[in-house]
Amino acid sequence: MLKLEDTYLHKGKRRALVAELRLKGITSEKVLDAINALPRHFFFDTALISHAYEDKAFPIGEGQTISQPYTVAFQTELLDVNTGDKILEIGTGSGYQGSILHLLGAEVFTIEYQKKLFEGTQRFLNRLGIEMHLFYGDGTGGLPQFAPYDKIIVTAGAPVVPEALIQQLKVGGILVIPVGDRRRQAMVRITKKSAKDIVREEFEDFAFVPLLGKDGWNR
Repeated sequence: MLKLEDTYLHKGKRRALVAELRLKGITSEKVLDAINALPRHFFFDTALISHAYEDKAFPIGEGQTISQPYTVAFQTELLDVNTGDKILEIGTGSGYQGSILHLLGAEVFTIEYQKKLFEGTQRFLNRLGIEMHLFYGDGTGGLPQFAPYDKIIVTAGAPVVPEALIQQLKVGGILVIPVGDRRRQAMVRITKKSAKDIVREEFEDFAFVPLLGKDGWNR
């Protein structure tokens, strides 16, 4: 079993990572503070743990990855998280992105498509003491039973923006989702000004694993 030890070396590597993210353009101090506070190496298998503070994505099993720290910071900054926000995350993965949202004071609802990954992450987050509402299922349909949400974040590349997610967003809320083909996606931020007035902004390109499900990709 992986020991959850956070040494001076780990903390120093996190500070260096935060400095690297600043140089790459991340400006939100609260986002950088959350990344500095959360031991990313806790989310890695022992074989890859020496790479935990590189600004790269790494495999976590079931064809999924833990996102590059820059990607996590970029999406979180676009989301503009406030204390008490009710946030829906599509794609729990390792739990790292959701844990950053939790540290920022959000109430996190998160759904994972891969059952084995869901079960492992659920056990791990319980051990870590991170409180989130975890669900297994097709995230492209959201979680309507708990809607509406202040913010929604999608951590896999979608062919289109699922209409269900827009419907589950509060007026004034923000949805951040990578949209494109299977290889590259533009980061999209949608702000719901009213029930019918949607503002869409596109930012730089990223490469995510595909969003699977009814309104995502078919395997």
